[in-house]
Amino acid sequence: MKYFLSLIIAFAMFINPVNTFAEELILAGGCFWCLEHDLESLKGINSVQSGYSGGNLQNPTYEKHDGHQEAVLVNYDSKIVTLPEIIRLYFRNIDPLDGEGQFCDRGDSYRPVIFFKDETEESDAKNAIVSASNELRVPLKKISVELKSKGQFWLAEEYHQDFAEREQLKYKLYRFTCGRDKRLDKLWGDNARSTNLWNE
Repeated sequence: MKYFLSLIIAFAMFINPVNTFAEELILAGGCFWCLEHDLESLKGINSVQSGYSGGNLQNPTYEKHDGHQEAVLVNYDSKIVTLPEIIRLYFRNIDPLDGEGQFCDRGDSYRPVIFFKDETEESDAKNAIVSASNELRVPLKKISVELKSKGQFWLAEEYHQDFAEREQLKYKLYRFTCGRDKRLDKLWGDNARSTNLWNE
C-alpha cells in the first residue's frame, strides 16, 4: 500500500512539478485591476492576484478595508525574472511622486507601497527608489513610495480577479477616464513602460 501511494505521489509531481524557484511579492500602486494587468505582461510572472494588505483589519472586503491598501500578490519564477526587474516595471506603471493616492483614485487605499519580506527585498526596493529619482530627475525626497514590512495578504473578491480580461470595455473606460496612461507617459515617456528595458 505504501509503495502504491509513493507511486501516486511521484506521478502527480511529474505531471505538476513544484516550482522551487517560485517567489512572492506584494505591491500596492493604486487600482489593483491596473497593477495586476500591467505586471502580468512580464515574462517569468506566474500569476498576479488582486487583494488587500498593509492594515490590521481581519477579512477585509472591497466595501470595508480600512487601513489596507489595494494591492497585488505577484508570484514569479526567480530563475526567469529578478526582483529588481519586477520592481522596475512596477515603478514604470505608477506615479511615484504621488503619495496621496494614484491618478484619479485618492486616499490611503491607493497609496503606493512596496511590502518587503527581508533585507534583500528592502535593499532592492531602496535601490529602485534611487533609480526612479535619477530617471525622473527629482530629489530623492520627492519619491513617495512607502516601504513596509510584509504582512498578510487578503485575496479580493472573485469579481476583481482578472478584471481587465473579463470586463475589457469597463476596464479600458475606467483606465482612460482615470488618466492613468496619460500621466504615466508624461512621467516616463511614450513606450517607456515596455517590458524590454532591462538592458538600458
